Amino acid sequence: MLNFLKKIIKNSNDEEIKNLSKIVDQINSLEDKYKSLSDSDLKKSTDILKEKYKSVQSLDSILPDAFALVREASKRCLSMRHFDVQLIGGLCLHQGKIAEMRTGEGKTLVATLPAYLNTLSGGTVHVVTVNDYLAKRDSVWMGKIYNFLGLSVGCIQNNGSFILKKIQMVI
Repeated sequence: MLNFLKKIIKNSNDEEIKNLSKIVDQINSLEDKYKSLSDSDLKKSTDILKEKYKSVQSLDSILPDAFALVREASKRCLSMRHFDVQLIGGLCLHQGKIAEMRTGEGKTLVATLPAYLNTLSGGTVHVVTVNDYLAKRDSVWMGKIYNFLGLSVGCIQNNGSFILKKIQMVI
């Protein structure tokens, strides 16, 4: 009975993954292009993508290049290559969707993709983590990628006093 229902009711995630996989294929097709660039030329790619964004005003149009560029920068800076499933996670985040990932599946690395992409429009990006330790760790660790690509990184730490004062005022 369950198999019969599965055949009738198509899982919407399957269709979504199929659509995202097409974009992943575009990103993968650019891998050799970015792999062949020198460090200097790879760094210049950020300015090139910013200019391209200014002319087309669409992050989606530069997304494959931006994700491929971050992937290559990550390989050079951290010896970590985004897997296809991590690219899909980055696409979901960029689209404002939720991507469930377990411990150790690379959430920190995934966040570099949409974070970088969204800086190309000229604004700032804030990546939020659950505690000060992760905020500091991730800003230093993933900051190597962002710095390599010409971006600056900061980290806001909370010493708890502001929260304590608010709690005291409520009581």
